[in-house]
Amino acid sequence: MERRSIGASALTVGAIGLGCMPMSWGYAAARRQGTESLRTVHTALDRGANLLDTADMYGPFTNELLVGRVLRERRAEAFVSTKVGLRVGDQHVVASGSPAYVRRACDASLRRLQTDVIDLYQLHRVDPEVPVEETWGAMAELVGAGKVRALGFCAVGAEAGPGAGRRGDRAYAVTLRQLERAQQVFPVSAVQAELSVWSPEAAWQLLPWCAARGVGFLAAMPLGSGFLAGTLTPGQGFEEADARARHPRFTAEAMAANQVIVAGLRRVARRHGEAVTAAQVALAWVLAQGPQVVPVPGACRAERAAENAAAAEVLLTGRDLAEIAGLPVAVGA
Repeated sequence: MERRSIGASALTVGAIGLGCMPMSWGYAAARRQGTESLRTVHTALDRGANLLDTADMYGPFTNELLVGRVLRERRAEAFVSTKVGLRVGDQHVVASGSPAYVRRACDASLRRLQTDVIDLYQLHRVDPEVPVEETWGAMAELVGAGKVRALGFCAVGAEAGPGAGRRGDRAYAVTLRQLERAQQVFPVSAVQAELSVWSPEAAWQLLPWCAARGVGFLAAMPLGSGFLAGTLTPGQGFEEADARARHPRFTAEAMAANQVIVAGLRRVARRHGEAVTAAQVALAWVLAQGPQVVPVPGACRAERAAENAAAAEVLLTGRDLAEIAGLPVAVGA
């Protein structure tokens, strides 16, 4: 599989990563199966998708424990990415960025992951009560201590407000200011944000910032939380624990309206062969956004991990990209 750089360092990863979050967080509990989750992670590594993306809040904690079981056997094959900065309570999630907390959280993540070093340690969210320079400085100290190899920054969702154009010209204004402040303290090696065919806003602001500085970009939710794979049915409903049950793009009406996007991906897929899927085209589109971009699709089953990894072999043509660019804007905020 093609290799891609994370930041200006010598750290490289496979062209496709594996988002481990769905195995423990954000989706229906019925989808969480320990044995199958382990098989999924092993399959991803077997296929060259060596970036394993997790966070201490997923579960909370159980996702890191799951990944740690795989790392115990295959640490040398994996690029480990985890996150700090969000704490989960009984009914809420809060940002926490004090230096003392960052240090404690890192040590706890290392224990759960059963490793001596985290390849990429990402700030999940900026604590509004703590200057980002203080949080980032504490994370930089972890690099100096040999506990972390590189630092990443997770961008919050697009924040386009009044006056912003369709291309989201102000969508990440706050994030860009935070990135500049953090960069003055210690180099940012990677930025993670949502990027997909139906959520392309990050490509208009964040990607140029990353490209100009040699910073890697991890594309979260590149399959639109599963919608772009074409496996969801309008009106199917979601369990209460599934975040999609409250997302405006997953109402029955929005899902029906957005089927035209999936149909467009399937048309492109057919031109590349019967075995190519809409999901693979969606991932290939993300890969085509730049040499520093690594899609990190979530997966709960081994066959999905294998399918996603194979998307690195799908090379879209200019005609393909133009057709995808002409698809309608997704319905639902």
